[in-house]
Amino acid sequence: MNYRRLGRSGLQVSELSIGSWVTYGNQVDRRAARESLAAARDAGVNFFDNAEVYAAGQSEEIMGQALKELAWPRVSYVVSTKFFWGLQEAPNQYHTLNRKYLLNAIDASLQRLQLDYVDLVFCHRPDPNTPVEETVWAMSDMITRGKALYWGTSEWSADEIRAAWEIAERHHLHKPVMEQPQYNLFHRKRVEQEYARLYEDIGLGLTTWSPLASGLLTGKYRDGVPSDSRAQLQGYDWLRKEVTDAGKNGIVGRLGALADELGCTVGQLAIAWILTNPNVSTVITGASRVEQIGENMKAQDVVDRITPEVKRKIEEIVGDASQ
Repeated sequence: MNYRRLGRSGLQVSELSIGSWVTYGNQVDRRAARESLAAARDAGVNFFDNAEVYAAGQSEEIMGQALKELAWPRVSYVVSTKFFWGLQEAPNQYHTLNRKYLLNAIDASLQRLQLDYVDLVFCHRPDPNTPVEETVWAMSDMITRGKALYWGTSEWSADEIRAAWEIAERHHLHKPVMEQPQYNLFHRKRVEQEYARLYEDIGLGLTTWSPLASGLLTGKYRDGVPSDSRAQLQGYDWLRKEVTDAGKNGIVGRLGALADELGCTVGQLAIAWILTNPNVSTVITGASRVEQIGENMKAQDVVDRITPEVKRKIEEIVGDASQ
C-alpha cells in the first residue's frame, strides 16, 4: 500500500481507503463489517470513512463496535465522520452547520463510534442559512477541544472553500484541510477544473468518493440490476436510473475491452485512473463483501499501466459523457 499526505498536512492516509456509505447498516451487519475492516487493514488501508447520516447513525455504531472488537492501536488508523443532514427533522438538528448543531453532533458521533476523537471531520454540504464564519469558528473549536484533528468540506464549491479558508486565516483558526468530492470517469469537472487553483493556493487535499460511479464502472449493470445490488435497495430508485443508463453502459463496455488488453478489470482500471491524479490524497472505495476489497486493492498494480497513450484512449472512449 502506498500512502499520501492529506493535502498540505502531515497526515498520511492510504491511497485506497474504505467507506461505509450505503453498505454498513443496509447491506453489511456488524460481523461482516469487522471482517471487511480486517481485510482492508491487512491490505494496508489505514483510513475508514463514515458519516452521521449513513443508515441514520447505524453505520457509525457498526464501525465503532467493529473497531472496538478489532482493538487496533488508535494511532494506527484514521476515522472520519461528516455533519450537515442531521438525524431529526427539527430546528438546529437538520440541514444545518450552525454552532449548536455541530458541537452537539460531534459528541453524539463519538459516542456511536466509541472513540475519544475522530481524525477527520467534514461539513457534509454547504449551509446557505448559516454564516460561513460561524461554521468555521465551530469547526476550529471542535479541533481545539480535541474532538477532531483536521476538518474539511464535502461537495462545497471552490468559492465556498476559499471563503472558509480565508476566514480561518484572518482569525488564526484551524483551516479546512481537505474536501470530499465525487470523482470518477463520469464525474470530473469539479476536481479537475473548479478546484484547480486550490491545490497550490491553499494545499487542498482530496478524499474522493464513488470511484466506480456507484458500481456502474464495474460493468455489472450492463445486463440489468443484480438482485443483491445496492440499486435494488428501497429508496435508491434514483441510483437504479443512473446505473442502467444505456449510453454510459456502452462506454463501460468499451472501457472493459481496454481493461482486458491491460490485464485487469474495468473497475480496477477506473480506480487506477483516479490514482494517477496527484491531487487525490485517497480514493474511498466501498465493499459489501470481503472479496470486493481484494479486487479493489489490485488497482494499485494497474497504475503503472496507465500510460499517456492509455489515458488518451480512455479520453476517446469516455468523450463528452463526463460531467
